This record gives sequence, C-alpha cells and structure tokens, in this order.
Amino acid sequence: MNRLAGKTAIITGGARGMGAATCRLFVEQGAKVAIADMLEVEGRALAAELGNAARFYPHDVTSEESWAALMRNVEKDLGAVDVLVNNAGVLLFKTLLDTSLADYERILKVNLVGEFLGIKAVAPGMVERGRGSIINLSSVDGMKGANGLAAYASSKWGVRGLTKVAAMELGHRGVRVNSVHPGGVDTAMGNPGQRSREQVNQGFTNIALQRVGESSEVAAATLFLASDESSYMVGAEIVVDGGMTAGHYYVGMPGAPGM
Repeated sequence: MNRLAGKTAIITGGARGMGAATCRLFVEQGAKVAIADMLEVEGRALAAELGNAARFYPHDVTSEESWAALMRNVEKDLGAVDVLVNNAGVLLFKTLLDTSLADYERILKVNLVGEFLGIKAVAPGMVERGRGSIINLSSVDGMKGANGLAAYASSKWGVRGLTKVAAMELGHRGVRVNSVHPGGVDTAMGNPGQRSREQVNQGFTNIALQRVGESSEVAAATLFLASDESSYMVGAEIVVDGGMTAGHYYVGMPGAPGM
C-alpha cells in the first residue's frame, strides 16, 4: 500500500477520468498529489475527497507561465516533484479533410505541446536531484492509423517520439521517461454521450478482451512506471488496450469468439 511513499506527483488533467483514477491510486499508495486541471469544480471536489495528501491547482498545460506557477506552488505546498503524469488531453472526431488548421493546432497544443512544456518544467529539478519519473499519456492511436482522428493521432504519435528523445537525454541523468498507450477507455472524453457500458462494449467485439477499458486499469500501469519497481525502464511503451493493437478478429474464422 506504500509503493509511492515519500513521493510527490503532479497529475495533469487530474480532475476526472483517467487522471482522477490515477490521483486516487497514487494517494492510496502513499504519494502527495497535485491535481492540475482547468476543471475547478471537479478538481476541488476530488481534492476534498482525497484529504490532506492532495491539492488542486488550476492549470493550463499550454501555458509556460501556468507551468512556472504550478511548480512554485507545488514545491512550496508539497515538496520537490518526483513524478509527473502528463495526462491532460483532448479528443476530436473529424476526418482529415474536415479538420481545420485551427482544430489541428488546438489538439496539438494541448496533447503534444502541453507534454513538452511539462517535461521542461519538471526535468531541471529532477536532474538536479538525480531522480524522477515522467509518464506521458499517449494512445494506441499513437501506434497505428485510425479514421476520423487526424489531429488526435498526430498528437499522440508526437508524444511517442517526444518520449523517446526525452528518455535518451534524461535517462543518464537519473530521470526515467516512459509512455502509456490506452485503447478505448470509458471516460467522459471517450464516451461523451454517456452510453451504457453494454452499449459501449458493442464497439469492441472484434478485439481480444471484447470490452472497453476502465480508468483504473490505465492508472495501474501508470502507478508501476511512477514507482521504483520500474527502475530499469526508460523509453518504454506500455499498451493498455484490451488487445486492440494485437489485431482484430476475422469473424467466422478459426480462433474467433464462438468458433
């Protein structure tokens, strides 16, 4: 129950979904957590739920000034930052030809530039202390193509490359940088219509586990990378996707469900 004892973590996009699940799990495992998000109502409610081990900080991941203020406040309130979870992200379902330049730049700015700025903000202190773990949330769509996700997939492929470069430049200085690649997860962002779990699962019948993922399942992978248990992992990609990148079933062929 103390896999993160003595560690301070910043979790961006921490007010709901995968971020909130990660905040809860980190606190449960002994960490002090900075919930960084633009969603103040949800963020403050989560901080109140988690008690003295968590604090909420209004934060815009696309702003260097916001990152600087966040670092000052977290270090003052909770201590030096040991872990950064670059979780904040936005999703856009549009074909490439229907995606405007403004749409494209907005998605890249949050999903990719936001993670770049996060690394820039926390890495100097981690390097000075000779230790730290940065976990970048990418996606299965950073490992394959997908229709309707031109901007989102571009940003998540970018996160994958950024993680590799940061791992090489920071690893020998004591800072481990890795990425987590969720598949479909039942969150407000991925399921904005709040369809039932049974309805959502209908879209996952052609993958191995035949269901959508849960935020807690992604949080568990993030916890492992944040903990000292992953001390020899840097530049790694952990896929949490129910088998989405393993392949899709050919219905009616041997080995498919029901055959």
